[in-house]
Amino acid sequence: MSRKYKHLLARISFLLLLAVLYLSINRLFFNEEKEASTPSNNGVDKVEVHYIDVGQGDSILIQAGGHSMLIDAGENNKGTIVVNYLKSKHIKNLDYVVGTHPHSDHVGGLDTVIRSFSVDNVILPDVVHSTKTFEDVLDSIQNKSIHTIKAKAGDTYTLGPSSFTILAPNSTDYDDLNNYSVVIKLTFRSTSFLFTGDAEKLSEDEMLDRGYDFSADVIKIGHHGSSYSSSPDFLEAVNPSYAVISVGKGNKYGHPATETLQALADRNISVYRTDKQGTVVFTSDGKNISVNTDNYKITNADLESKK
Repeated sequence: MSRKYKHLLARISFLLLLAVLYLSINRLFFNEEKEASTPSNNGVDKVEVHYIDVGQGDSILIQAGGHSMLIDAGENNKGTIVVNYLKSKHIKNLDYVVGTHPHSDHVGGLDTVIRSFSVDNVILPDVVHSTKTFEDVLDSIQNKSIHTIKAKAGDTYTLGPSSFTILAPNSTDYDDLNNYSVVIKLTFRSTSFLFTGDAEKLSEDEMLDRGYDFSADVIKIGHHGSSYSSSPDFLEAVNPSYAVISVGKGNKYGHPATETLQALADRNISVYRTDKQGTVVFTSDGKNISVNTDNYKITNADLESKK
């Protein structure tokens, strides 16, 4: 082999080596740039719970890793408010819609929501109620052929990185519709939220008797803070750090009751009220919980005005 040919081969080999090095370095930097520009969790590592201000009623949006659930939607005239709020959070599909019980201040706006979004499943208690409000909800479900689940205590479902378990109702024959309320505990790693609808002491006692684990960091106080809910034994078992009262300004029922506020104050539970603070949003990273507003300071007037 001539010296000239050997020199040519050496030069070609050197150029090939440079090309390989260039490609390797370029790939390394490209991947680093791609990883740096990609969000670390895409929302998978957090759960947001929005207690939407719908006046004297309930409506709660849960967002978990790109998945969403709505619990109740206030009165009939609040449906549009809930729809607009969900759209502001870029909701297009709801994995679950829960109507805790047939009272209008909980399910009134659900038909509007169901007509406005894609819905995978609807969870309802096993009770019939012949009001037009409730029939409108059932019609909206039927018109879109949405899968309906009868709430059964003990059943657990997945919502993105979180899961939720139905804890009530535990009977099928109540005199008061409030006790048919679907009670749900949502768990995300080491944090948890309890949603109680309008469940009263009878339902609370049934849950206590069955030995469910309904301890939670955050509780949605039952029945807008009524004295018929949030019994001392129930609050002790839940042992929350935070309590949310979904209630309307100057409502005719006197909610929240003095007894309920006193019970929360006695236990040093941080209180949030939609009538005082508007929509309240909790965010959990699975370990820590943050809130979008300062807690409500219970005053002496709160504890004395209704005595």
